[in-house]
Amino acid sequence: MIKKGDPIYLAGHKGLLGSAIYKKLKEKGYKNIIIRTRSQLDLTDQKKTFKFITKFKPRLIIIAAAYVGGIKANDQFKAEFIYNNLMIQSNIIHSAFLNNIKNLIFFGSSCAYPKFSKQPIKEAYLLNGYLEKTNEPYAVAKISGIKMCESYNSQYSLNYKCLMPCNTFGPNDNYDLETSHFLPAIIRKVHEIKLNKNKNLIIWGDGKVRRELLYVDDIADACIFFMNKKIRETLINIGRGRDSTINEYIKIIKKIILPNKKFKIIYDHTKPKGTKQKLLDISLAKKYGWRPKFDLEESIRKTYKAYLNSMN
Repeated sequence: MIKKGDPIYLAGHKGLLGSAIYKKLKEKGYKNIIIRTRSQLDLTDQKKTFKFITKFKPRLIIIAAAYVGGIKANDQFKAEFIYNNLMIQSNIIHSAFLNNIKNLIFFGSSCAYPKFSKQPIKEAYLLNGYLEKTNEPYAVAKISGIKMCESYNSQYSLNYKCLMPCNTFGPNDNYDLETSHFLPAIIRKVHEIKLNKNKNLIIWGDGKVRRELLYVDDIADACIFFMNKKIRETLINIGRGRDSTINEYIKIIKKIILPNKKFKIIYDHTKPKGTKQKLLDISLAKKYGWRPKFDLEESIRKTYKAYLNSMN
């Protein structure tokens, strides 16, 4: 059990997921949260990472730090995605082991599952098939982190847990059209139509691929829930339990941002559209008592409001 005064090192507190976890930890009364910015601590540097963890000896480490991006960034910067993620997670996990830190949470990604997985995707399907080529380096890195935690648990009886979230969205997301995921990209594009900067909405693929979305506060809630939960498994899926097509998400975003204005959707079939479907089976998380709480449309409204505030 992690007590309120125990030192907790949260890696990646500035990002989408990390900032939500930091806020949730504060709300729950955890007072000793250790944080460092990227400029203060380069987690790809093994010696610096080990020295830092040795100095503070946290009771729990949460790895929300990662090198992330959408389909274009994953495809364009393969080397950076595999190198940075492998180094960050390996340095932290091994440093934790060397310092006898028994509690750690690592975040995977649903893209680590095989491209043609049976739906919904169970934890046991990991490594049961080929990966989606556009994000293969990132997926391989995440699989390595999961297997590293699993191996250390098996050999040294540690409590290293891996939470596997579906597509995440919320405040503090990345809206750069070159590197963002699909939801923040659509939010920005529809907002720019509202500002009359563009007339049409350009979408990669045909809009028919299905994606499961979960509000970032739900994932932060899962982090707090499972860090204090005794479980047998290393890997647990965290999702909403339902998915929708990209076109259906466009309808929700249009309703929120441009309810009374029509625009044309142009489908760019020259661009990759990614995996057809990746819906997570969250029955294991439910068995332990965790369930998602946030309404999808209301969560997208909050996200859009946060996007507007970030522009001021």
